[in-house]
Amino acid sequence: MRVTAAVRSAKRIPLLQVVKSAVATIAAWLIAGWLIPGPLPVFAAIAALLVVQPSVNQTFSKALERSTGVIVGVVIAVGLSLLLGPYSWVALVAVAIALLVAWAFRASPGTTNQVAISALLVLALGPSSPTYGLDRILETLIGAAIGIVVNALVVPPVLTAPARRDLGMLGAELAATLDRLADALPATQEPSQLQGLMVEARLLRPMQAAAEASVSAGEDSLTLNPRRAARGEIAEMRALLTMLSPIVTQVIGMTRAYFDHYDDTLCDEPTVHAIADQLRRAGHDVRLAVEIADVAPEPVLTSAIPALTAPLQVRPPASGHWILIGSLMEDLRRIHAALVEE
Repeated sequence: MRVTAAVRSAKRIPLLQVVKSAVATIAAWLIAGWLIPGPLPVFAAIAALLVVQPSVNQTFSKALERSTGVIVGVVIAVGLSLLLGPYSWVALVAVAIALLVAWAFRASPGTTNQVAISALLVLALGPSSPTYGLDRILETLIGAAIGIVVNALVVPPVLTAPARRDLGMLGAELAATLDRLADALPATQEPSQLQGLMVEARLLRPMQAAAEASVSAGEDSLTLNPRRAARGEIAEMRALLTMLSPIVTQVIGMTRAYFDHYDDTLCDEPTVHAIADQLRRAGHDVRLAVEIADVAPEPVLTSAIPALTAPLQVRPPASGHWILIGSLMEDLRRIHAALVEE
């Protein structure tokens, strides 16, 4: 593993988030210092710095995690100090007990670390009295609240653009895969061509996973977000992904069945040519659905009339091909049902 990979990210966090973190930290320092005179408001500044996240929902979760950890850590630190006295080794005992308490309550890793850090900071930075501990808790709550307010009111993030991009790419590749399979069915194929067809179909899975992650991130960015205008847009994207996901499974299954059961006489089956035509129609309708949802990365000249309008009627295939034809027909029926419903 390269050393730089441990300290550098693949992409930078948005500059706006950096600015908001700085604003929240400075505001928390000034406001907490004004409201709670005494030691420097370190707890407030740290809370505000850590709370600002890519979405308002994540910010609220981080604020809850931070506040819970500080409260538990401060209580443990103050309690042990009053019980055992102001000795340096009490800080080590407090850290160990804080970790055990967090483990016993199955706290998240972030909360677990926060409990231990808060206990250590309270014993290291100031007098271990109930008043000092209460002030540090109030500081943390002030800092967390300021972080939430800043992230919610100063251009709260809406992550719809990545969802639109990934959905458009998935729809375009899904339609292209349908077209490639339609072109392959009535033609004689070399082993390398069959293998390439299968590899390209399998690439739909990571694209589907990327689209799912992006849509979920978009939904998360709108939770607790005052910018409600984009909620209808992300709901349409979720509906489109719900429609496309089963088709991805069926297209990969059709390609796999064709790969496993191919022989050179398959192209002589009249039904295969009819299925190929239906696959091209399905590809057209996938492009149309993506275009209607306004997620296509580039405009595509596509008829606005759905092409896949009726189930395909076929004659019994030759005895050697009935398994493949039946499999293709069933997957095509499911694709038809999904597209007609859409």
